[in-house]
Amino acid sequence: MQHQAKQHQDQLQVACAQINARLGDVEANLAHHLDVIHDARRRGVELLVFPELSLTGYGLGPRVLEVAMPSEDPRLIQLAKAAAGMQVIVGFVEEASPGEIYNALAILQDGRIAAVHRKLNLPTYGGLEEGKWFSHGARLTEVAVRPGWSTTSMICADLWNPALVHAALLARPTVLCAPINSASGIVSEDFSNEENWALNVRFYAMTYGTPVLMANRYGPEGDSHFWGGSRILGPRGESLAEAEDRETLICAELSRTAIARARFELPTLRDADSPLIRELMSGYR
Repeated sequence: MQHQAKQHQDQLQVACAQINARLGDVEANLAHHLDVIHDARRRGVELLVFPELSLTGYGLGPRVLEVAMPSEDPRLIQLAKAAAGMQVIVGFVEEASPGEIYNALAILQDGRIAAVHRKLNLPTYGGLEEGKWFSHGARLTEVAVRPGWSTTSMICADLWNPALVHAALLARPTVLCAPINSASGIVSEDFSNEENWALNVRFYAMTYGTPVLMANRYGPEGDSHFWGGSRILGPRGESLAEAEDRETLICAELSRTAIARARFELPTLRDADSPLIRELMSGYR
C-alpha cells in the first residue's frame, strides 16, 4: 500500500499581540492573555506571539522569585488548552530548580507546552540588569506549527547577538519569532530603540529569507514607557503589518512559496559554510 505524502500548507495566518502587562500580577495578565487568544482564534490565527515576559511584566528585580513558575504550572496548562488549534508563544519567568530562574517563553500547542525557550543573551548595560536575576539559557528551540511550517524564537537581546540568530536560523525554520520588551531610552539617550529595532529585524528577514514576528509591549511600567512598534515582516524584509501606538492585535498571512523564492534568490542559508565559520572562530572566546 502506498502512503500519501503530507502536503505542505502554503499559507499561515500569524499575529502579534501588542499588549501591556501589570508588573507582578500574573492572574490579571493571564486573564488578558485568554481574551487575546479568544480574539485571535476568532480571526483564524494559527501562530500567535506575545511579548517577552508577557505574564509578569519586566522590571521585577528580586521579585522574579515571587512570580517564577515551573513549565508544568497549571496556569500555563490553562493557556495551552485555550490555545488549542494554534501555536501560542507567551513570556514567563521559569523556575527550573530552586533559585534557578530563567527569562523564558512557553510555546503552547495542541493543549500542551510543546517547548520552553530560555533567553540566551542577558543584557547588563544601560538600564538593563537581567544578568543579576536570571540564568543564561543554553539551547536553541525549533517547533513545528503545521506541515511545512516551523518556528524558532529569540528573546529581545538575543537578536542583538548576530551569531545567535545565525545559529538559530541554520535549522531552516520558516518563521523567526521575536518577543521583546523594549522601552524608550532604556539603552541610552542616543540609542533609538524605535529606529534600531526596525533596522534589526528587517535585516534578518531580508538576509535569511525568513519572516519575522516582532511583538513588543505598549504602555507604561513605572518610569518606563514601552513604545510598541510590533510588526510582521515578510521574507524580503517587507512590512506585512505594523501596530499603531496602542494595545492591539496585528495579523498577516505568510506564504511558504514566497519564502522559498526569497531563499532561492538570496541563498544565505545554503551558502552559510558552517565548517569554515567554526574554523575562523577557533581560538576566540
